[in-house]
Amino acid sequence: MKQTKYIMSGGLAFAEEKDMKKLRRFSLKGWHVTGFKFLGYTLEKGESSDYIYSVDYRSLEVGEEDEYFDVFASAGWSHVTSEGDIHLFRAESGTKAIYSDSETLVEKYKSLSNSMGYIAISLVVITALAWLGTMMSSGVLHSLLTVIGIVLTVVAFPATLTAIASYNNKWKVEEKKGLVALLKIIPAALVIMAVLVLVFGDYDSARLLAYMIIGGTVFPAVIWLIMSLFHKVRNEA
Repeated sequence: MKQTKYIMSGGLAFAEEKDMKKLRRFSLKGWHVTGFKFLGYTLEKGESSDYIYSVDYRSLEVGEEDEYFDVFASAGWSHVTSEGDIHLFRAESGTKAIYSDSETLVEKYKSLSNSMGYIAISLVVITALAWLGTMMSSGVLHSLLTVIGIVLTVVAFPATLTAIASYNNKWKVEEKKGLVALLKIIPAALVIMAVLVLVFGDYDSARLLAYMIIGGTVFPAVIWLIMSLFHKVRNEA
């Protein structure tokens, strides 16, 4: 029976390089990644190997997969697994990096940042309209729009943070330091705005949204910490 284990991911948009280094360390111990799993990876026990890992972001049309994977295989990178537009590869230590210069790195992150940007902007606009509607309505319509606003916020907030992280990665490669610095203050600015709404806001809907923004910032970090500790204890047991 094959031995498997689960390890947490730091989030590819937030900690791609750290994740790839972590997977390499596990391969040196004989644990090799076989697939993506919720908030992490599935590993399988095997022989110790010095594999290096790299991830690529690309939307593939039907029939493009073989040609796409063959390009990487010819450069020494074998396909491990894919999840949507995210593709994980591995190679022997010393193999030339998939993206070896800033120009190709920009192309890599451009695909991810553009797609996440469109999704995040669309969700934020729809969510804002829903919450605006709650402030201008009453009765059943108010209740319905509140539920819709809550659901959309739960989806839009992490999507927005992921889009911010994706653009941060892209602009780092492009050495746009001003934009990178601006992105870093956005989460803190959102929390400060939410606190101000709680203190001075008059609308119940606005206060509820503020609570959700604060929770959306803090709660994922708490969940990630709890799951990391749980799986660390479980793997050591």
